[in-house]
Amino acid sequence: MASNILKPSFFQTDDVVELARKLIGCRLSTKINDQITSGIITETEAYAGQNDKACHAHLGRFTKRTSVMYEPGGIAYIYLCYGIHHLFNIVTNTKGNADAILIRAFEPENGIEVMQYRRNKSKLDKTLTSGPGNVSQALGLHKNHNQKSVCSNEIWIEKTKNRSNDIIETTRVGIDYAEEDANLPWRFYDKNSKYVSVK
Repeated sequence: MASNILKPSFFQTDDVVELARKLIGCRLSTKINDQITSGIITETEAYAGQNDKACHAHLGRFTKRTSVMYEPGGIAYIYLCYGIHHLFNIVTNTKGNADAILIRAFEPENGIEVMQYRRNKSKLDKTLTSGPGNVSQALGLHKNHNQKSVCSNEIWIEKTKNRSNDIIETTRVGIDYAEEDANLPWRFYDKNSKYVSVK
């Protein structure tokens, strides 16, 4: 692997909020059916395991769906939302802690025509890869990729040189049920990119 590709150790630290910020500006790539698609991550959300009411693993909730969250960081947590959208998360922290980062948007770079085909879109605009359901669809990710490494030849993330220093931190989207935790500033996005789901 190239030296700039993130290794599992990058994700196996205990500060999921800082990791969510650090992923802004990194390049996310997939190789599905020999088709490579990639783009620069522009929006993320952090979910802090057992101490976060917005997290699926709050208070140690352990189900068939959430069991992957308790594995060591550096693997995908992909689940079906509302029976429609696959959402791509990256498990972080060490075994048993259940932290994760939701990838909410990215700016497309390579394989744009493939992404357009997957999304059934003829025009290139922000809706191609903005919003977590669109992220997974554009990259070809679905439940079969759940628990797979994000440091592999199929899914990988690279550091880039041109990272934005203009990162906005704000509240997460669609988690009103999380009471006071809904107010945590754990969503991050690149202020200068149009490829963001909500500004």
